[in-house]
Order: sequence, then C-alpha cells, then structure tokens
Amino acid sequence: MTTRINDQRKRELLSKTVEHIDIRSFDARPIIERMADMSFTSRDLARATRIYNQMLADPECTIFLVIAGSTSAGGCMDLYAELVRSNMVDAVVATGATIVDMDFFEGLGHRHYQALEVPDDDTLRSLYIDRIYDTYIDEEELQDCDFTIGRIADSLPPRAYSSRAFIREMGRYLVEHGKKENSLVKLAYEHDVPIFCPAFTDSSAGFGLVKHQVDRMKAGEPYLTIDSIADFRELTEIKIRGGTSGLLMVGGGVPKNFVQDTVVCAEILGHEDVEPHKYAVQITVADVRDGACSSSTLKEAASWGKVSTAIEQMVFAEAGSVMPLLASDAWHRGLWKERTPRRWARIFD
Repeated sequence: MTTRINDQRKRELLSKTVEHIDIRSFDARPIIERMADMSFTSRDLARATRIYNQMLADPECTIFLVIAGSTSAGGCMDLYAELVRSNMVDAVVATGATIVDMDFFEGLGHRHYQALEVPDDDTLRSLYIDRIYDTYIDEEELQDCDFTIGRIADSLPPRAYSSRAFIREMGRYLVEHGKKENSLVKLAYEHDVPIFCPAFTDSSAGFGLVKHQVDRMKAGEPYLTIDSIADFRELTEIKIRGGTSGLLMVGGGVPKNFVQDTVVCAEILGHEDVEPHKYAVQITVADVRDGACSSSTLKEAASWGKVSTAIEQMVFAEAGSVMPLLASDAWHRGLWKERTPRRWARIFD
C-alpha cells in the first residue's frame, strides 16, 4: 500500500464515530400515533408502521427484511440487528455492501466515521479514506475485511455456495472471532435467520473471493464459487414453505426485485397456489417518473403477481430518518414477543 501523506490529517478526519441508534432506548409510539392524524409523508409512515405491526401480529406471516443503500453505515446498523434479535424478521435480503462492507466490517471491530468536513476527494484517496456521502470508512480497515473474507473462503471445502451459505460461515466466524455483539451477521447465524445477497460480490466479499480464487488457481488447487442461482432457489423455497409473507423494504435495487420475484419463480416451478406477498412496505426516495425498476411502486409490482395491493404502503422518505420511528414503535408494542421463530436457515442444513 502507498505510504500515507499525512497520518495526523487522517486521524483528524476519522475522529468522530457514527453511533448507531438503539430503538429500545426511546418509545416512538406516541409520535407515530400523532402522525396518523397528519397528512403527507407523516401519515404514510404511520400507515406503514401499522402494516408492519400487522405482519408481526399475523401468526402465519414470514417477514422478509430487505435492505439496499447505506443506512447501516449511517446509523441504522443496530436497528437491523435488533429486528433479528427480537424475532421481528425471519429472513434478510440485502446488498453485499450492507452485509459485508458495513455490518461484517464493524463485527471485526472497525467503525464508520462522521465526515465533519469534506475536503477534496482526491485528498481523501491519498489518505486511504473512502466516503459515503457524509460518512467515512478507513480503506485500510476495509481491506482487512477483504482479506478476512478470503481467509474464510480458504478454510472452506472448495465447492459452490449460495451467498446465504457463505454468509452463515461469516456469522460463525464472528461468533468465534468477532469484536461486536450487536452484529446482524452474527445474530442471524445464532438465530437461524438466513441472509441472502443476490449481488454478493459487489462488495468487499468480491475482492476477498477473487484473491481466494487467484491464489488457488496459481497453486493448481480447486476453489470456492458463489452460486447465485442457488440463492434464488433457496429464497423461493422459503416463500413456498412459508406461505403468507410480508416485505419490509428499505430502498430498492436488486434486493427488492429479488425477493418479489420469488412469487413468479414459485409459479414457474408449478406452485400456482403460492400467494403474492400479502403485506408490503417500502421506504425509498427513488422517483417513480424515471421508469426504473428500483423506483417502481408496490402497486406496479402487483401487475406482475408479486405483491398484493390490499395491504401495502410506499413511504417516500430518507430511510435513516424514518426507520428508527417505525422500528421503535413496533418493538415497544411487543407483538414480537408472541411470534414463533421460523428459523428458516435450518431447512438448508
């Protein structure tokens, strides 16, 4: 690695860590109840929160947490971990960045930092500081994450793994070597909540797995691969077995379409009795007018047979500012205390 030009300057820029919000530390029920009597996004959020509570109250409902974007780096990491710990979600579909570069990264003991100032980005590059809007990551620490992924791959039998199977091994690693109790990857492993990353290698995992393969190829040895088709098959199997389902979606992108497509995939496999996702909430700032899939509404998804229009709500807001309210309301209402853990990861053992 190139020598840094100014160690002191780097320490100054990485001086204030991002502190993740604890949804247990405040009760959002009063504000959500007041928002229900308002208009615009406030009322949308109140209705979305009510729908999420309906999912939790439905004894037949499997709940999928779907995450895209950088809310984990921005302060929602412990929020998502709490949803797993408290049996408020049954499976997770997310971007590789959310799972690897953010959660697993902090599970190794690293942190994200508030950008109290944003100098020229070329200067940041010279200091090995990566920027996500107003949040910093130490590139040297991120490369530790890359190499750790490679070491995990080196330790496993060389065969094809779904991202779910590999992330489970990451969770096992954090149980043995992790430095953060409140890690989504670690807690998902301990609670048998499967995590799927349909674009897994679009993250630090990609760098580590490429190094693993190159090293093995040079040595003339077999290597591990990630099977994205197995991801789709396994997630669809959960939808088929689970029956009634609900989606709590943060952002859009590949995770959103991936989980919605399980209904169509089930039909292709001959399970025409599989119902569309009964409940759906999406929090996004994507604009529907550009016609892109990531900004398609839940009503649009209904035309494909993916989502029911009966119990759905779009919330057009920056997720980091509204997810803490939704999740705190649901946690304090306590409907999760009566839920039976699904432990879907066990069906693949």
